[in-house]
Amino acid sequence: MESGQKMQYNGGIIDAHCDTVHLFAEMKDVYNFAQKNTIAQLDLPRMEAAGIKVQFFALYIEPEYKYGNALKRCMQLLDLFYQTIETCEERIEAVFNYDDLLRVNNEGKIAAILTVEGGEVLEGDLGVLRMLYRLGIRGLGLTWNQRNEIADGVGERETGGGLTRFGKKVVKEMNRMGMIIDLSHISPKGFWDVLKTTVCPVVVSHANAKKICDHYRNLTDDQLKALRENGGVVGLTFYPDFIHDKNPDLNILLDHFEHISEVAGIDHLGIGSDFDGMGGKMLKGLTDVSCLPALIAGLFARGFKEKDLQKILYGNFLRVIRKICNDDSVEV
Repeated sequence: MESGQKMQYNGGIIDAHCDTVHLFAEMKDVYNFAQKNTIAQLDLPRMEAAGIKVQFFALYIEPEYKYGNALKRCMQLLDLFYQTIETCEERIEAVFNYDDLLRVNNEGKIAAILTVEGGEVLEGDLGVLRMLYRLGIRGLGLTWNQRNEIADGVGERETGGGLTRFGKKVVKEMNRMGMIIDLSHISPKGFWDVLKTTVCPVVVSHANAKKICDHYRNLTDDQLKALRENGGVVGLTFYPDFIHDKNPDLNILLDHFEHISEVAGIDHLGIGSDFDGMGGKMLKGLTDVSCLPALIAGLFARGFKEKDLQKILYGNFLRVIRKICNDDSVEV
């Protein structure tokens, strides 16, 4: 880029992961999603200003609910989500397939895609999976860090455990119905087992490159190459611990973008911020959704072209959504 030349990105943004739904319950007295807040990392006015066109909202099943109350907790969060967006339905709408997404974006609204983070919500029952689909859930993170009926989470990686027999049934049923499989938090063995089982692209909604930051949640180069072969996408996260173990900053996050683009290719790279899921930690220079222009400027400065950003920030995840969530008439 020549000195003094200013690049501008005019496309939309798809963010593949946030935990903001929890604020609807935990901070309801001080946080209002429809208004601009001075707390939290994401709300509707800041999303609109930043150019978010599609936001994946995760219903995260906290550890205290995992054994016996996971499904109830999921229903509580789902109810809170729908209650909240009903108050601003002229600006944001839940979408259930690719055509819905295009329509909502063309109407000038943000498209919201619902996912669940933690397959223990199924309680070992494929019927629950089908009912979640009927209720609007279009993605499932098979595990969080612990083991469940589907697979071992990355926190159990030392055991070498992967996908269970039930887990294989879940993958096949998600393929059949048109639900997005999210491999964030799964054990390495589980990652490889899923790729052997699925016939559809998968996503890793929020993770970075292990080569740059040796954190157990990040992806190895071999995993990144396999994701490329699968046709999937990894959403780079802004969680500081996954960026650098000592001095995380925006510049090092850009190193992750460069490395993954070289290993997996531009077509398999996106963003999955993990906003409102960082436990109070924030990345300097990228503290909330309003800071996304700084990320875009940084990508331009690293030599990414506008056509690259169109893929990274919007097109790549859109391709996966189109491939998987393209028909709402599936029998469940």
